[in-house]
Amino acid sequence: MTIFYSNIILLLSLFLLNISSYDVSNITALTAERTPNKQEIQYFIDLVDAEDETTIKSAIDYINSNWKSQYEIMVLELLYFNLNNYKLYIRLVALLQVNTGKSFGTDFNKWYEYIWNKDQKLISNYHLFKAALHKKIDSRFETYFLNRQNQTTIRLDEIRWGGVLQDGIPPLRNPKMISTSQANYLNDSDVIFGIEVNGDARAYPKRILAWHEMFTDIVGGVSVTGVYCTLCGTVILYNNKHKETTYELGTSGFLYRSNKLMYDKKTQSLWNTLWGTPVVGPLVGKDIQLDYMSVVTTTWGEWKLRHENTKVLSLETGHTRDYREGVAYKSYFANDDLMFNVPKLHKKLKNKQLILAIRLPKYPEQPYAISVKFLKKNPLYALTIAQTNMIVLTDKTGANRVYDVGKTKFTSYNQFRKLIDTGGDTWTLSENKLTNKRGKELPRIHTFNAFWFGWKAAYPNTKLVQ
Repeated sequence: MTIFYSNIILLLSLFLLNISSYDVSNITALTAERTPNKQEIQYFIDLVDAEDETTIKSAIDYINSNWKSQYEIMVLELLYFNLNNYKLYIRLVALLQVNTGKSFGTDFNKWYEYIWNKDQKLISNYHLFKAALHKKIDSRFETYFLNRQNQTTIRLDEIRWGGVLQDGIPPLRNPKMISTSQANYLNDSDVIFGIEVNGDARAYPKRILAWHEMFTDIVGGVSVTGVYCTLCGTVILYNNKHKETTYELGTSGFLYRSNKLMYDKKTQSLWNTLWGTPVVGPLVGKDIQLDYMSVVTTTWGEWKLRHENTKVLSLETGHTRDYREGVAYKSYFANDDLMFNVPKLHKKLKNKQLILAIRLPKYPEQPYAISVKFLKKNPLYALTIAQTNMIVLTDKTGANRVYDVGKTKFTSYNQFRKLIDTGGDTWTLSENKLTNKRGKELPRIHTFNAFWFGWKAAYPNTKLVQ
């Protein structure tokens, strides 16, 4: 995604030098050459691979003469994929500017924000255009959109190509794991994503997972999918078995509000990473919701101190990448700019400030975001969402764990394994529960970290603690 985006910026900077000199009044001077038996959608599809001037002129004339707001997104998407055809490119820019009255030129983000902040307006067979447009990139993309106009829970015009083919960012499937003694490539300060399922502890270094963004594996006897959306900073662990079906998920190549969309191999439905639900395709409306599982972002030194028998990803992934710490997405993580924009930014926090995301399955309409900076200053933090009393425990590395405590109240936490409640009882922390000496257990609540902008875009009604 990074290389693709850089190329766009380079090309746009070159085009921007000349676009202002193009006489947009040429557009209004065109006379439509209508073909009575030709369907509306075909004029847009003609421009997907247009080469000859007659076809281009006929399509441009028709679109301009019959302009309506439903055309905005299609012209913009054509513009996005015609960077190498300069003559068509400037005519598409002129089409947009003349018919919308907006002068955003080659600023894609401005155009997308303009469209996304209005009610969605699409022609009835927009999905056919979207399928034809993206098929030329990857033939598998066509299936995502064909006959899906009534099989979606998100705006189709907000689904944006991320610059890679299907599984172009290759998931790690049943990756090789090694012991701590074999993991001499890791430093104690390296960031890892830690999970423990039925006593099976695993560490997935960020330096590796950033190149793959997904893994599927059997951990503790459970089939799981771990998803790392580098763009929005989320690492989520899912039980990928729902009822009696295990879903084999992969990277679709598309984004929704700067959050990667997954796909399942059997139906080619698109899935929202943050929600764990299918959002486009035949699985929509089937009441499918994958269960969250616990994952913690911490350091390798802290994780292996807590889990002496942990396994960790091997560098032998079957792929050749530069797996050194901090290499992948280095420039993206180093600033607050977005690679792919969202409809609206909310400046209560910086875009990429980390938050702890909490969304309880029983109360999905009450999402919470808690600033990680706030939690570092308050390592033992109690809050209540609906009828659920919980505590957020933050250790010295900044790792967050959340537990359902019921009526139990705590007075201290040593930022490792020990807590004291108001009655003086000592509790021991483990990944999936808190336990006292009498064997009483308080369960872990499944949460994860995210960038503020990504979580807010997915849950506009989220409550923020900062």
